[in-house]
Amino acid sequence: MVIKVFLATSSGSTAIKKKQQDVVGFLEALKVDYTPLDIACNEENRMWMRQNVPSEKKPTNGIPLPPQIFNEESYCGDYDTFFDAKEDNLVYTFLGLPPPPGSKEAEQTDKEHIVENGTHAAETNEDGNLDDTIDVPVEERNGHAHEEEEEEEEQAAAEEEEGEGGEEEEEEEVAEGEAADDEATEGETAGDEAPAEEDEEEEAVEETDEEGRAMEEEQEEADEDREEEELRQLEEEEEDVEETQEEEAE
Repeated sequence: MVIKVFLATSSGSTAIKKKQQDVVGFLEALKVDYTPLDIACNEENRMWMRQNVPSEKKPTNGIPLPPQIFNEESYCGDYDTFFDAKEDNLVYTFLGLPPPPGSKEAEQTDKEHIVENGTHAAETNEDGNLDDTIDVPVEERNGHAHEEEEEEEEQAAAEEEEGEGGEEEEEEEVAEGEAADDEATEGETAGDEAPAEEDEEEEAVEETDEEGRAMEEEQEEADEDREEEELRQLEEEEEDVEETQEEEAE
């Protein structure tokens, strides 16, 4: 399986360049073999990328921006989905590759395949059935190990408690009740004295967060518009070069 990363080497967009460097740098850090394909200097690569990105993954103008990632002919995703997979330790799953043994992603995938009755995935055979060759007690496989021992211990503890003097239990209950009443009284007093400034601070923080998110969304939309405009300019420049070459050829 070959991982294909479609890039624009001559893009004038700083945002696109940074995203491409992030993807390529992370793949190289994981030692994942990939093939970079330039869409700026190769019309065939650009057309193939546009045709094979699913329509639901394309922006509103229908022109997907690099980087775009494929596994052979299968579409993996763009930078945003790659970034989300990296944050969730699911890059190999995103790329359609098996995670290396011992990695966080392999451990996470292994946990997801634990059988419902508590049997570990390593304890199953190739058909997904419980491997009888592994010497594991039936009680442990079913999640009921030492159940009888625990019941006996609980019963013995209950009998010991019943054998103790009832007067000591009554005194402890009275003391606990008085302590609970004192704590409840203190809690009510502290709650009445709590200043209303905390609510005002929380509202101010929420308003600040909402303003920050709104500014980030506006900035992202502006960056996307600028990237699309730069890509269109790049295409126009390439078309002008092709027309000039055709005129010179004539």
